[in-house]
Amino acid sequence: MSAATSAAVAVTFVWLGMVLAISFLEAPLKFRAPQVTLPIGLGIGRLVFRALNSVELVLAVVVVVASLTRSHDWATVLLLLAVLVLVAQLLLVRPRLTRRSDQVLSGDDAGRSQAHIGYVVLESLKVTLLLAGGILLLAGSS
Repeated sequence: MSAATSAAVAVTFVWLGMVLAISFLEAPLKFRAPQVTLPIGLGIGRLVFRALNSVELVLAVVVVVASLTRSHDWATVLLLLAVLVLVAQLLLVRPRLTRRSDQVLSGDDAGRSQAHIGYVVLESLKVTLLLAGGILLLAGSS
């Protein structure tokens, strides 16, 4: 396995683990903690997701750079699609979520947000792409 492939494997599974831990474990659980109100949970969520997304961008750059040194195989395609999903989340969904949380924090709670559903769908797709891409990298499939 080349150094670029090894780096891509490591980064892919670190990225996957971070997304699973934050998006599918921390995010829903924080609202179940005693005395965590909606405004406190939203404030924590903003900080945590801003940090997660910043780290994801760094990991995505490493994946893209590693992909440039590899032949274009299915693993590369899947990982680059995961990067595109991240970009879509950051450019299309996160701004809507920020506006929505601003509304809630200002006291204008207009019901459930559809943007959260979109974010979860994209997050699930990203997890699937990272897992499949990482497995293909490890297997050496093309």
